[in-house]
Amino acid sequence: MIAICATDLSAASEATIESETCLECLGRIGVEEIHLVTVIPSNVHAGMPGIDFAARRERALNRYRSVIEDAGFDVEAHVVRGTPHRRINGIAEAVGASLTVIGSRGKSPLENRVIGSTARNLARTTIVPLLVNRIERGADEPAVVHEHLFRRMLFATDFSENAERAFEAFSYLRHATQEATLVHVETPKDPALPEGADPEARLAELATKLEDWEIETRTAVRRGDPANEILAAEGEYEPTTILVGSRGHSRLRRLLLGSVSEDIVTQANGNVMLVPPSRTA
Repeated sequence: MIAICATDLSAASEATIESETCLECLGRIGVEEIHLVTVIPSNVHAGMPGIDFAARRERALNRYRSVIEDAGFDVEAHVVRGTPHRRINGIAEAVGASLTVIGSRGKSPLENRVIGSTARNLARTTIVPLLVNRIERGADEPAVVHEHLFRRMLFATDFSENAERAFEAFSYLRHATQEATLVHVETPKDPALPEGADPEARLAELATKLEDWEIETRTAVRRGDPANEILAAEGEYEPTTILVGSRGHSRLRRLLLGSVSEDIVTQANGNVMLVPPSRTA
């Protein structure tokens, strides 16, 4: 597998890249090659007063490359100019990436549940699974929480085709997952199951697949607002990562997350892995 590691040279990006547990987890799920991508926004120029972007970028990328190579990965670095999320998606497509990783944290106490603009835009437009790796908040020198990313997964499903696509990620996540909680939220606003279908039985079928891979699994059917209930389940079960599929039933919706997925990506306290719809869907 090939992974994109998007970095803006911020503390959040540095903490993600230099985390041994993050790199170890990527290795466990089959990543062998990592592409470091940093995008210089079009409105930033080398001659701007007081800013030495080129030297800072070179030092950071060399350090990042050494850390990743020492962890056993092949590494390539890309420095490009343009709109960050568009260029990151373009490189992911060009190199055949299977995953994009971006570190994120809130910038202030009032924003500590809102991800940065690049992470948000990637979540809305990503063409490959996206891992938003949360780091410690409220720290001058933040660090990724030192716990393996995929050890305890919370998978939220509405049993749609897109949720099934997200569940398929367990085919490689299983090598790093020990526990999983499968959650479905019943809501009268958007019934996902045919009349008479049993969500508990559907969850049990999924659980059996994971248990065959020796993943300890629990299931839960909740009722209420989907995003609120999934976030409440995060607080209750304390997963290391939430796994969720985004929805894209039309050309327009393929460009934008369904509101539930976006709420989870922007408001979750921990890591979120978002699986986009098939581009042919």
